[in-house]
Amino acid sequence: MKFWGVRGSIPSPGPETARYGGNTPCVEIRIGEELALFDLGTGARGLGDAVARPVEGHIFISHYHYDHLQGLPFFAPIFDSRSRFIVRGPTRDGRTVKDVISSQMQQPFFPVTAEMVFRAQLDYQPFAAGDIARIGEGVVTAIETNHPGGNLAYRIENRGKSIVYATDTEHGTQRDSQLLDFARDADLFIYDAMYTEDEYLGRAGSSKIGWGHSTFETAVKVADEARVGTLVLFHHDPTRNDDAMDELVRKVKKLRKETVAAKEGLVIKL
Repeated sequence: MKFWGVRGSIPSPGPETARYGGNTPCVEIRIGEELALFDLGTGARGLGDAVARPVEGHIFISHYHYDHLQGLPFFAPIFDSRSRFIVRGPTRDGRTVKDVISSQMQQPFFPVTAEMVFRAQLDYQPFAAGDIARIGEGVVTAIETNHPGGNLAYRIENRGKSIVYATDTEHGTQRDSQLLDFARDADLFIYDAMYTEDEYLGRAGSSKIGWGHSTFETAVKVADEARVGTLVLFHHDPTRNDDAMDELVRKVKKLRKETVAAKEGLVIKL
């Protein structure tokens, strides 16, 4: 797998975030010979420019907030008629993944529509908690997490190895136990660790309770209880610069050695 975008909420480019990266979520996972992309934040632009075309692959959208779709209109392979994608995502308020993607590229918010410019062969498939997608020898499943408007966490399994992609989730509800079971014994656990506990509770700045994100302390707790292999901190706060990220990682490693923070360009092989 490779990380192309790791930042949350809004892109944060610049010299102070260059080492970890300022692009919003996009993760590439190779399932055998198959290509699967998880979210299309601004990191998708770099991925699209780097991958050889034509492209055949699978796109899984966790939810439809801007930071997870901002890269779609600039994802080069989607303008190539030779490319083919199966695009999966949740249905929200009666609107399917196709409906949402089409509606977010409309005047006056965007100069052209998806129907006008997308040339790739696109198969839109609604995906919900409990559904199963078979990709080569691999299997992808999903559950709902606690996030305003809803969010899907995905589990990818292939040849005895497993990855859980759990971006945009807030702890403190009955869904905590569901996520714990979902992540059980995963080799790699990618988790929304946007805040520290002090930031989340309002002891440092305004309270973040109800914003739909979690903390590194909770990330460690869930990872330990679920007996996962490596914890990957993800969806970094856009205001947290590289030096602050280094300090956060040092704190986390004192609690759990088997932890890394996602960085743009980071490749992990299982």
